Amino acid sequence: MTGIKFAWSELGGDPALLARVSTVVREDALRARLPVRDLARACVGVCALAGAELGARRAGLPEVPRVRVDDAAVATAFTGERVLLVDGRAPVAFAPLSRFWRTADGWVRTHANYPHHRARLLRALALPQDTDPAAVEASLAERSALEVEDTVYAAGGLAVASRTPDEWAAQEQAAMVAARPLVERGRSDETRVRTFAPLEGGPLLPAAGLRVLDLTRVLAGPVATRTLALLGADVLRVDAPQLPELPDQHADTGFGKRSTLLDLTADRRTFEDLLATADVVVTGYRPGALDRFGLSPEALAERRPGLVVAQVSAWGAYGPWGGRRGFDSLVQVATGIATVEGAAGRPGALPAQALDHGTGYLLAAAVLRALTEQSYDGGSRFVRVALARTAAWLTEGARAGGSEAVHGGGAGHGDVRSEAVRMDEGEGKGMTKAQERQVSGGGSVDPGPWLAETDSPLGRLRHALPPVSFDGGPGDWTRPPGPWGADPARWL
Repeated sequence: MTGIKFAWSELGGDPALLARVSTVVREDALRARLPVRDLARACVGVCALAGAELGARRAGLPEVPRVRVDDAAVATAFTGERVLLVDGRAPVAFAPLSRFWRTADGWVRTHANYPHHRARLLRALALPQDTDPAAVEASLAERSALEVEDTVYAAGGLAVASRTPDEWAAQEQAAMVAARPLVERGRSDETRVRTFAPLEGGPLLPAAGLRVLDLTRVLAGPVATRTLALLGADVLRVDAPQLPELPDQHADTGFGKRSTLLDLTADRRTFEDLLATADVVVTGYRPGALDRFGLSPEALAERRPGLVVAQVSAWGAYGPWGGRRGFDSLVQVATGIATVEGAAGRPGALPAQALDHGTGYLLAAAVLRALTEQSYDGGSRFVRVALARTAAWLTEGARAGGSEAVHGGGAGHGDVRSEAVRMDEGEGKGMTKAQERQVSGGGSVDPGPWLAETDSPLGRLRHALPPVSFDGGPGDWTRPPGPWGADPARWL
């Protein structure tokens, strides 16, 4: 059973549709000790298949369009924040205080890309706000990794001690995460069957006419909503004015969407007006953080019957870590991925933020499948995914001595046609060798064919093309990102 077969079953998909999927295998893509390429291919594959299935349903097609997943396109998209150029300028990646630090007994990783997280980190360490990295390094070298983790989290900051896979497996949170399905799915009521407007013409846009409220930040949630926008949805991202976004991050994940600012307390009536005609709400904040605004799945379904509510979190909405903030880099460190990918006693990292990207495509797939299911038997729906659960899927096979977790228990690919493709060495349309290695995870995949350039209000953008592909479907977004928060709070 392949990874795509396992993920498709977790989404409740018809196994017969897997025959519509073919893959182009690139052995050099996303090379790592863990089966990252297989996971990435599976996540994108089920997303494309879910889109093709919904498109066929709405367009009245006699069969679901064929899906083609190319490892090179997937690898390029999974490193999209690295290959992005804004007027020729490379994006700003991690801030100086977002990195690994040696502690008295091991390693810890911090995340301080946002100003408020940086301030909380330094406050937790009793250091001045103008402290440089050398002073932080000296302070952390005198402390234990777990002490740093606990102290920083207590102050609202972000720091995680590096653990081995076995050390993570011994945690209560790890057991609770592993016991959950890869994608949690359910229904909140018995609302009538959803009736879609038929689709005509091309390209085939499965989500055309649907309205998506995007209450997500950072990467996994925005990847999911960016994908729904690609497939035709009117996606309106809503941010709080007091939580500014990183400009390059917005440029990378803002394709196809509009962006507005709303205070959910002061502007509550405006938000409720948006919700009144929304079809999907996607949230990516810490579990429970939005409940006081009436944004739990149950409360949303009560006010807007027939809604699909999609939630993504770092650690899962349960267990002792359920209320913690988290990011891909921190989940890699906690779950033992950084140890597995490390060398010479130092923790490492995956060749891409694969937990974020993979979970994002899983979330988009879950939304698309929920919409398809509503067209048969109705009901308000909710779907939930977590980076830590995706990490468990990735690492279970490694602990078993292979990639069985990603393959769902077996190594065969019998249900999905596969084209083995070898690409020649090459720099790839102006990319340096260093950039090429970033995209391919150290291999020789040429990302050039999966890069595009477009003019935008933010400047000339070079960006990764979407890896979600099916016959008759869209090849790129119809609108580039605009300035963060600059759009009116209304539907098109």
